[in-house]
Amino acid sequence: MVVCLMVFALRLKKGSLSSGMLMNLQQKQRKNSERIKAFIVRYGSDLAPKRYSYTDIKKITKSFKDKLGEGGFGTVYRGKLPDGRLVAVKVLSESRGDGEEFINEVASISRTSHVNVVTFLGFCYESSIRALLYEFMPNGSLDKFIYHHGSRDHQLRVLDRKTLFEIAVGIARGLEYLHQGCNTRILHLDIKPHNVLLDDDFLPKISDFGLTKSCERKQSVLSSITARGTIGYIAPELFCRNFGGVSYKSDVYSHGMMVLEMVGAKENVHVGGSITSETNFPTWIYEHLHQEALNLEGITVEDEETTKKMIIVSLWCIQTNPSDRPSMTKVLEMLQGTLQSLPIPPRPFLFSPPRSPGNSSSAVSFYTSYCH
Repeated sequence: MVVCLMVFALRLKKGSLSSGMLMNLQQKQRKNSERIKAFIVRYGSDLAPKRYSYTDIKKITKSFKDKLGEGGFGTVYRGKLPDGRLVAVKVLSESRGDGEEFINEVASISRTSHVNVVTFLGFCYESSIRALLYEFMPNGSLDKFIYHHGSRDHQLRVLDRKTLFEIAVGIARGLEYLHQGCNTRILHLDIKPHNVLLDDDFLPKISDFGLTKSCERKQSVLSSITARGTIGYIAPELFCRNFGGVSYKSDVYSHGMMVLEMVGAKENVHVGGSITSETNFPTWIYEHLHQEALNLEGITVEDEETTKKMIIVSLWCIQTNPSDRPSMTKVLEMLQGTLQSLPIPPRPFLFSPPRSPGNSSSAVSFYTSYCH
C-alpha cells in the first residue's frame, strides 16, 4: 500500500512539473509574440520588415538543405525567394537568450539603407524559431580571405592590395553611415572579418547587428552597457571604464584592428617569429613601420604607400584613449589622402588580448588588471 502511494505521488509530482514547464513555455511564447507586436506598432506596419512564417522559411531554404556556415549564433542557409532572389537565412540557436538580441538586430538593421550595410529582407519569429533573411553575398565573409593557414580556403586568398584597400574604405563608409547617417546613432560593437560580407565585386557590407546599441546622435557616451564583442577586436573601454566611456569610438578601434589583419601585418609578425604573443602586436608594428619586417619588398611603390597608409591609419584607430582615436569621417579622410600628409600616431601602451573565437571571458581577466 505504501509503495503504491509513493508511485502515485511521484507520478503526480511529475505531472505537476510537466504542467508547470508547459505553462512557462506558453508564457514565454506569449511574451515573444507581444514583443513582435510592440515592434510592429512602434515602427509602423508599413515600415516594419516583412515577417515570414516557419513554413515560409522551410520553403525558401528547401527544408534547410544548403548550409553556408555555422557558429555560436546559429546556422546560415542559402535560400531563394518566390521572385527568384537568392537570400541568406540566419537561424539563431535556441540558446541565444530570451529574444532580446534578436529583436535588437531586427530593430537596428531595419533602420538602415546603405551600399556598405547588408540589406535586410525580413524575419521569422515563431515558437522557438528565430530567423533573419538577408541579401545573399556570393563571396561570403572577409575572414575567408585573410585567415588561410591550414584551411581549405587557402586558394581563395587572391585579393590584391588595391582591393583590400577598397574594402577597408568601404567598411569605413558603412561605419560612418551608422554613426552619422541614421536618425539615431548605431554602434555596431562587433566589427570583425566574420561580420563583413563581400558581393560579386568584393564590395564590402557590414552584417550581424545582434550586439548593436542605439543612441541619440548628440549622445557621445553610453552610460550603461555590458561587455560585448570579440577578443582581438574589442576596445578596452568595453571592459574597463577607466579607459573611457563606450561610444562610436569603440567601433573605430575594431576597424583599426581588422585593417591591420587585412594588410597581413599579424601574419608577418608570427611568420617572422619576432614575437610570441599577439598582446605585443601593435608595438611590433609601430617599431617596424619603416623596416623590411613588414614584408613590403617586391611590390609597387603605389602598393607600398597604400599598405603603409592603412597601417598608420589603423594605429591611430587603436589608440587606447578613445578621445585620441579619429572619427570614421576622419578615418576616411586619412585613407583617401596622401601618405606624406599622415602624422605618425603615438606609441600604443595597451594591447589587445589574444583572440579566442567564441570565448570572450578571458578578456575580462586581461583588462581587470588594468582597472584596479
